[in-house]
Parts: sequence; structure tokens; C-alpha cells
Amino acid sequence: MKVLVTGVKGQLGYDVVNELKKRGHTAVGVDIAEMDITDAEKVNSVITEVNPDAVVHCAAWTAVDAAEDEENIPKVCAINAGGTRNIVEVCKKLGCKMVYISTDYVFDGQGTKPWEPDCKDYKPLNVYGQTKLEGELAVAQLLEKYFIVRIAWVFGVNGKNFIKTMLNVGKTHDAVRVVNDQVGTPTYTYDLARLLVDMVESDKYGYYHATNEGGYISWYDFTCEIYRQAGYSTKVIPVTTAEYGLSKAARPFNSRLDKSKLVENGFRPLPTWQDALSRYLKEIEF
Repeated sequence: MKVLVTGVKGQLGYDVVNELKKRGHTAVGVDIAEMDITDAEKVNSVITEVNPDAVVHCAAWTAVDAAEDEENIPKVCAINAGGTRNIVEVCKKLGCKMVYISTDYVFDGQGTKPWEPDCKDYKPLNVYGQTKLEGELAVAQLLEKYFIVRIAWVFGVNGKNFIKTMLNVGKTHDAVRVVNDQVGTPTYTYDLARLLVDMVESDKYGYYHATNEGGYISWYDFTCEIYRQAGYSTKVIPVTTAEYGLSKAARPFNSRLDKSKLVENGFRPLPTWQDALSRYLKEIEF
């Protein structure tokens, strides 16, 4: 198969391209230099020329707090909503499959019940969530051969993420305060890439949720395990979101994603997040 991957310089796009190549597929990775997704003509010419069997759309504006700044909002909309629609239009024209990476931020993040992939109870809390939802709707309304895959708490080798931040902070502080009332599960891009390629190789289209297994945790729990595995003695102090403050964008308390549909449709779930963390720490320098 020939697959075009957007956002190849990011954590996920990088791993998806590697996984495709590992399986003998032709992977064409693009980033803003090769294809600015907000430029409809460029998107049309690049994808049409490649003529892929599938597009895996990883490129996005993901800086959640910065997305709330008034001067950034038009740009966030142009990338996450407009850019996605530009790609959708070309996929529709070419009849190719599309994988769209989305987020639990399309929901309101309340309660404790895990969100189901086919839930349509959308209520984004912030600009990032709203624009990712608009991208989802463009995919679902215009295409038939699509996978919308919602993920949460992403980490990978090729980019900034919570684990790298906490390792850096833990080096220079005796104690750190971490929220314990936002609950979800991490997603290792290396593991997710394997699943996304499994999906592209299939025709089991639809909405999915995908994070690592291993049970739901808070950011506090995650930090404790990061420091334990890294051999840090930094003290981790649990605080509420209200006590922590500091965040421009509203954050979901409930990022629990129900992933049972993966198994129902014959896909292999991701390994546990504890196992993913241990493999990840061997890949990075800290």
C-alpha cells in the first residue's frame, strides 16, 4: 500500500511512517514545508500527485493553552478544522481511506463513565477540543472510508510530552505538585502506530478509542510511576485542579476512553502503559 502521513515531524507521524516502512508499505511523510494543510490548492496537488491508498492525518495544532490566545484562534481553526477539511475533500475525490487522529477533548470531560467511541454527546471545553471536533465532523460527513481514532495523554520519542517535562522538573526539584483529579490513560505513539497501520490494512471503518491498557490513572499516579521507573526520589504531592491553577484552557476531569470496540472488531489492544513507559524510558536520554 501507499500511505501519505501528515505531521511527520511530530511524535505520532514519525512513528507511523516507521511502522509502515517496517511492514513493506510505501510511506510518504509530509510536514508543513512539503504541504501546508491550510493551503487547499497545495493539499490537492500534493495528495493527488502521490495518489495514496490511504492518508493518516496526524498533523494538528496541539498546544492546548496557546489555542486560547485570541491571536491564535484563527490559526488553530485553520489547521484543525480547515486543514482537515482540505484533506477530506481530496480523499473524497481520490476515493482513498482516511485516518483522523482526534481526542477526548471533543467531550465535556465530566463524570466517571468511560466515553464510548460512538457517543455523539459532543461538548468541547476549549478551542482545541472544538476545532478537533470540527475536523471529526468534516471526516464523518464527507467520507465513507474513514477511521476516527481518539487518543489521550500522548507521548513519543519525537517531541515534547508530559513524561519529558516531569523528568526535567524532577531533576531540579525536591518535590512536585501534580493534579490527581484528572483521570485517563496514556498513549505511546510507538504502540499506537502499530494499531493505526493495522486499521489502514483493514476495512473496519468507524470511530475508535485507543490508548494503552493498564487501567485508568490520574496525572499524579502517572508521575509517581515515571519517577519510580526512572529511579528518581523526587516527592510527588497530589493536588486538585483548582489548587494547581495555572492553566488557560479548561481541562477534562474524565479522559477515560472505552476501548472495547477495538477487540470487537478484531484489533489487538495496546500493551499496558506501565510496559510502554518502561520501553519509552530506554529510548530517551534523561
